[in-house]
Amino acid sequence: MTTKGTPGRMVRIDDATWAAYGELCEAEGTSRADDLRRHAHARVNAWRKKQALERRLKHLSDEPADGDVF
Repeated sequence: MTTKGTPGRMVRIDDATWAAYGELCEAEGTSRADDLRRHAHARVNAWRKKQALERRLKHLSDEPADGDVF
């Protein structure tokens, strides 16, 4: 458990990429952990929006059109 109450996660990234990523994040004024968290949140939010849109489109296609008799 980390000090902020969220569990730590392990990822496997080669040393050269990890070092360069650290330099990139430092240049952008962030940490690797914060950058990874923001990336994961953005991806999950986009995925959730896509799912909601797909559910809405399915619901609309399941509705009978005006004038349809069942």
